[in-house]
Amino acid sequence: MSYDLVVIGTGPGGYVCAIKAAQLGMKVAVVEKRATFGGTCLNIGCIPSKALLHASEVFHATHHLDTLGIEVSGASLNLGKMMAHKDATVKSNVDGVAFLFKKNKIDSFIGTGKIAAAGKVSVTGEDGKVQEIETKNIVIATGSDVAGIPGVSVDIDEKVIISSTGGIALEKVPEHMIVVGGGVIGLELGSVWMRLGAKVTVVEYLDNILAGMDGEVSKQFQRILAKQGMTFNLGSKVTGVEKTANGAKVRFEPVKGGDAQEIEADVVLVATGRKPYTAGLGLEEVGVALDNRGRVEIDGHYRTNVPGIYAIGDVVKGPMLAHKAEDEGVALAEILAGQHGHVNYDVIPGVVYTQPEVAAVGKTEEELKAAGVAYKVGKFPFTANGRARAMQATDGFVKILSDKQTDRLLGAHIIGFGAGEMIHEAAVVMEFGGSAEDLGRTCHAHPTMSEAVKEAALAAFFKPIHM
Repeated sequence: MSYDLVVIGTGPGGYVCAIKAAQLGMKVAVVEKRATFGGTCLNIGCIPSKALLHASEVFHATHHLDTLGIEVSGASLNLGKMMAHKDATVKSNVDGVAFLFKKNKIDSFIGTGKIAAAGKVSVTGEDGKVQEIETKNIVIATGSDVAGIPGVSVDIDEKVIISSTGGIALEKVPEHMIVVGGGVIGLELGSVWMRLGAKVTVVEYLDNILAGMDGEVSKQFQRILAKQGMTFNLGSKVTGVEKTANGAKVRFEPVKGGDAQEIEADVVLVATGRKPYTAGLGLEEVGVALDNRGRVEIDGHYRTNVPGIYAIGDVVKGPMLAHKAEDEGVALAEILAGQHGHVNYDVIPGVVYTQPEVAAVGKTEEELKAAGVAYKVGKFPFTANGRARAMQATDGFVKILSDKQTDRLLGAHIIGFGAGEMIHEAAVVMEFGGSAEDLGRTCHAHPTMSEAVKEAALAAFFKPIHM
């Protein structure tokens, strides 16, 4: 059977690309090595981690309700039931993708996909049988894998020394967890287990957490996490991770020089980022070029150097974010249908789903300074927001960056309860080339957390009202 499009990988980029292409009239098939669709995100990443983040937040809240006049006694953790909630959430989502494939008449092939040639994909099932599919176009949407620690050999068993995969499936709460890496994944999963009772120590190579985020946001967020009980060893290079009789130990030394240290814990979470997944795809054999970071090289229309082969998502350049991959999937499907698909890479929000959340879109102050752009800053703290006070959610602030000459909105950065929802109003304004004044003059319902966004925008172009 021949197809217009075969998508290898059914993560957010792959499955969205397949659905959009089918909606545009193409005959589409997908290839997936897992038994379930959804890729890392739905199966072992974004979705299950958010289920545990929410559940652990609720558990933590039950121990801090007395100031609201709610007296709860005897609240205890049933980790098995919490994990069952996580698993049920995953099943609901992956089943939803399967339903969408069926609804859009998309054929699925379960097995390991390999590009045999331009226009041909072979699929090897668990039984070893090989099927060959012919297609006009192939999309590589195979996502990413755990990167490990550069220069350090680590035996990840997902029990004692774990990646994010093991981090969502521990059978008991560790007394002490060491997190190697102060990025999004490490801080999210670290906060889950900290709320459930673990002592959490973060070891990070850089001098700050959340590399690439606005510096002021990073520093304030670290203070908040430290206040919650998380311990940080920044500017520290990990030189070894190994199992011990009672758990594991991590050796590290100051990046700028000094004495090495060694700390032990029940569990070590290696969360040092991810790398493109291209192994076994046959890319070298068919001549698909990779860049110096192992990513598939593409042009502005997601084309590789081999005609008829395209790539999107974590396997190509850009932030490794599910929603970035989704938008690329839609854009590519539209391009293949003869339309003008496009992704605005200047307006891709990023969210850290801790409590409070951290969210950002557009440029940071550091990026604007480096580019020599004259800008204005507007800030507003949640301590001055009525809804935040009522909800005891006054940690954090909103920061708006706008062009000094034109007032065009260049970036927005939020630490606060619900930051991941609030960031999108700034994203919409930026998508339409709007200004800080546009955002500040837009009527916001009172009392809401979002009023802090309005006030920060007012502060950027003139003065806030409530401070």
